[in-house]
Formats: sequence, structure tokens, C-alpha cells
Amino acid sequence: MDLRAELLKSIWYAFTALDVEKSGKVSKSQLKVLSHNLYTVLCIPHDPVALEEHFRDDDDGPVSSQGYMPYLNKYILDKVEEGAFVKENFDELCWTLTAKKNYKPDRNGNSVVSHQDAFKLWCLFNFLSEDKYPLVMVPDEVEYLLKKICTAMNVELNSCELDDYLSQEPQGQGGLTVWQFLDMVNSGRFLRGIEQEAISMAVEEVYQEVIEDHSFDLGVSRAQGYLWKKGQLRRNWSERWFMLKPSVLSYYMSEERKEKKGSIALDKHCCVEVLPDRDGKRCMFCVKTPSRTYEMSASDTRQRQEWTLAIQTAIRLQAEGKKSLHKDLKQKRREQREQREQRKAAKEEETQRLKQLQEEKERKLQELELLKEAQRQAEILLQEEEQRRRQQHEEMQRTLEIQLREAEQARASMQAEMVLKEAEAERQRKRILELEEMQERLQEALQQEVKARQDEEAVRYAQARLLAEEEEKLKQLMKLKEEQEEYIIKTQREKQVLKQEMENKNKCLEEAQKQLEEVRVNRQRVDQDVMAAQRKLRQASTNVKHWNVQMNRLMHPIGPGDKRTNVSGGVFAGYQPLLSRRDSSLK
Repeated sequence: MDLRAELLKSIWYAFTALDVEKSGKVSKSQLKVLSHNLYTVLCIPHDPVALEEHFRDDDDGPVSSQGYMPYLNKYILDKVEEGAFVKENFDELCWTLTAKKNYKPDRNGNSVVSHQDAFKLWCLFNFLSEDKYPLVMVPDEVEYLLKKICTAMNVELNSCELDDYLSQEPQGQGGLTVWQFLDMVNSGRFLRGIEQEAISMAVEEVYQEVIEDHSFDLGVSRAQGYLWKKGQLRRNWSERWFMLKPSVLSYYMSEERKEKKGSIALDKHCCVEVLPDRDGKRCMFCVKTPSRTYEMSASDTRQRQEWTLAIQTAIRLQAEGKKSLHKDLKQKRREQREQREQRKAAKEEETQRLKQLQEEKERKLQELELLKEAQRQAEILLQEEEQRRRQQHEEMQRTLEIQLREAEQARASMQAEMVLKEAEAERQRKRILELEEMQERLQEALQQEVKARQDEEAVRYAQARLLAEEEEKLKQLMKLKEEQEEYIIKTQREKQVLKQEMENKNKCLEEAQKQLEEVRVNRQRVDQDVMAAQRKLRQASTNVKHWNVQMNRLMHPIGPGDKRTNVSGGVFAGYQPLLSRRDSSLK
């Protein structure tokens, strides 16, 4: 279970707590506040522009969890860095939101666990719950968590009573929600006679073992505490507060962890050894790394055993590439549950198959009984059929004997008749020979008559063929005669048409000659008109030049000492191009 999945579980509780109407949607203003708080507790730089842009009020209605997930993944979860924030603060934020709505302890103060213990149980529930929503914890994990709490209190859990309780719950077989789990713990059914302080200490111990400093879940009780450490240079002994994580063993001046004095990197090349007592120190052990050996002393043998076990577990997990023993154990328990489910399903399938085989066997036995009964009936019918057949055979034999005697009698009478028939047959053969000779003579005469008729038919056929040829030739002659008459008529008609066309063409030619004469006369008349027009045009041009000269004289009076200039142009000079164009057009 990675960090993102852990954070999503807690955020899911916060989101569902804000869903007051249980519609699967939350208002945008509440999501803004939730996102702002997540930014704070996860130590992520705030991005108010992206926040306002994603939750702008340009559309109506609340946002569903699926609508919130893109923003949550992009702007929050993708920016989370492991170790950069305090996981407990994040869990407290989500617990505060969800507990206010869903957690309902006893109002009279008779709850078995305190509010803080309920928070820790909630964190443990999230860690052990299935990675499916809505979150539930399967009965095996419920029993595992309760056993750890009871073991911390040196109390034995009553598993039978737990099974009865889970069987009575409507959804107990599929798993418990966190609120059902807290109600079960607060009911005191499994923790009778135990003081609240003892329960709180047990919950704290399990919480410290499984959840505290979530980057390491080594699964051992000793993960931090005071130890004596021998210096490297001065070789003196100093008491330091040690804290164990999966890959490093850090030590501080005090348990406040304000001043860090150093750290020991743990990997697969490190090892832990127990040392004999010396230098006035007892319960000694050392941590050997490739570069240095660290000597330490515990207060007692039990503390040394816990520390050596914890460090060895951290080194083993580091060598195996794992960060959490509890996560590994949880995964193994899940695999075991799946294997049990598979075995159970296989067993049920085998039982079902055996049941089907038993039913098939019973059905086949019934069929066998039916077959035996049918065989007995068939034997009875066969005996009856055999008896009936025997009777029929005897009757048939008697009948055949009677028929045989009758046949003997018939044979004797037939032999006598055969003698008579043979004599009659001899007479018939002689008669047949006579008739055959007569038939041969008749056939010869018939053949002669047939030949004569065939000759007559041949002559008639030849005569009919000649008549047909003569008739065909007559038809051809008549057809040629008709074609000749039609051609003569057609020729005369064409001759008349040609004659008429010649007359029409002569008339047209005469009319064309007349029109040509008229055109010639008109052309001569037009030529005369053109010549007259040219004469008039030349006369008009002469007059225009004259008047142009006169006009120039009038427009330019003669001054004293001025020479007379011969002005060829004037007011009427502009008419010359027009006159020249008119002459050309007339030509």
C-alpha cells in the first residue's frame, strides 16, 4: 500500500463527511476549504489560482468524487513528498471532519475507548482495511487487530464470541465499516473488566508499532528509546535518544529530537552482534557497517534483545527491498485469505461435482432398473412370441401336408392332360407350318405392291417438283414485270420533276438577271449621287477655309507695326478632321 493509497483512504472519509445529503456530491465551497487544509497539513505550496480556476462558479451544482479526483491528483497528491509532512496531523484533520458526523460515543461517558484512542483505532482500521471503497475490514483483519490489542494487555481474545457477533451483523461476513468496528469496541463485549487506561495503553502500543512514524512499520515493539553510545574519537559513553527507521538509525540529544547528533545508514551489508560486558557497561551490542562499528549499551537484557531484533528486522527488510513488515504481513494474510477462498471455492465446486456425479449415478441406477424391467418384459414377450410362432409352424406344416396331397393328385391329373395336350400340340404345329408358308407368299406379294406404290409416289413427287419450279419461275417473271412497270412510272415521274425544276430555275435565273440589271442601274445612280456629294463637300471645304480666314482676321486685329501672318488654322480648323472622316466614309 503506497503513500497515495493511504492518503486517499483518509481523504475519502473527509469527502464523505462533507456529503451531508449522501448524494455522492459536495459543494464547491466545502471542497475549497478541504483542499486548502490539505495543502496546509501536507506542507504543499498553496496554488490559489489553480484552486479558484478549478472551482470557479461558472456552472451550477456540487462536485462528485469523480469530479474532484483530477484536481486532487494533479495539484495535491502528485506534489506530496514522503517525509515532508507529519502523517499524524493529516490523519487528525480527516478524522476531525469524519468523526464529527459519524462517530457517536456513549453520551453518558461509558465508552470503552477515549476519543484519542478512537482516532488511533481509526488509523489502524485504515491501514488494515481493504483497498476497495467503501472501506471495510474483513473479519480476519478484525480478529488480527483485536488479538494484537488483547496481546498487548496480556488478555486472550474469545474468538467464538467474535464469530457469533460477526454472524449476527447483517454485513459482518463481508466486513465491518470503521464505525461498526468502533461501536463493537465501545460495546465492551470483548474487553469486559479491563480498565480504560489499560485499553488506552494497549491501543497506543499497537498504534506505535503499526502506524507511528508511518515510514517504518517494522512490526517490533522497540523502535525508539534511550541507549548508551560509545564515541568514536573520545571513546567516552553518552546517553542518546535513538530512533529506528527502515533505512537509518538516528540518535539525538534527547527525546524532543531537537538536536540530531548523527545517524547510522542501514543496508544489507550491516549486521548486529551482541557484545560481552566491559568498561563497566552491561547488555552491550554493536551495529557493524562497511565503514564503522557502533557500540551501544541497553539498560537490561530485554531492552537489548528488543533493539537487536528491531535493527535486524530493519536490515532484513532493507535487504529484501521492503519498507514495512506489517504491510508485508498484511499482504501475506490477504494472499492466504484468497488462497482459502480459492480452496473453499474449489471444495464447493468439487462437492457440487460429486453431488452431480451422485445424482448421475442414481439416475443411471434408475435407468438400469428400468432396463432390467424392460428386459423381463421383453423375455415374456419373446416366450409368447416363440409359442405363437411354434403354433403357427405346426398349423403351417399341417396345411402344407394337405396342400402336398392335393398337389400329388393335381400332378396325376395334369400328366393325363399333358398327353392329350401334346397330341393337340402336334396338330397345331402342322397347322402353323402351313400358315407360315402362306404368310411368306403374302409378304412377297405385299412387297411387290409396296414397290409399285413407291415408284408411283416418286413419279408424282417429280411431277409436283416440276410444277412448283414452273410456278416459282412464273412468279419471278411477274415480279420482274411489275418492277419494270414501277421503274418506268418512277422514271416518268422523275422526268416531270426535273422538267418542273428546270422551268423553276429558268424563272429564277430570269428574275436574278432582272434584279442584277436593277442593281446596276441603282449603282450608277448611287455613283452619281456620290460624285455630286463630293463636289458639294469640296465646295463646302472651300467655303469653310474662306470663312476661317475671315474669322481669324476679325479675332486678331492688326496693330501698329505688326506683320500680317498667314493663319491657316482658326475656329473652324476643328472641322477639318470631321470633314476628312466624312469624305473617307463617303468614299
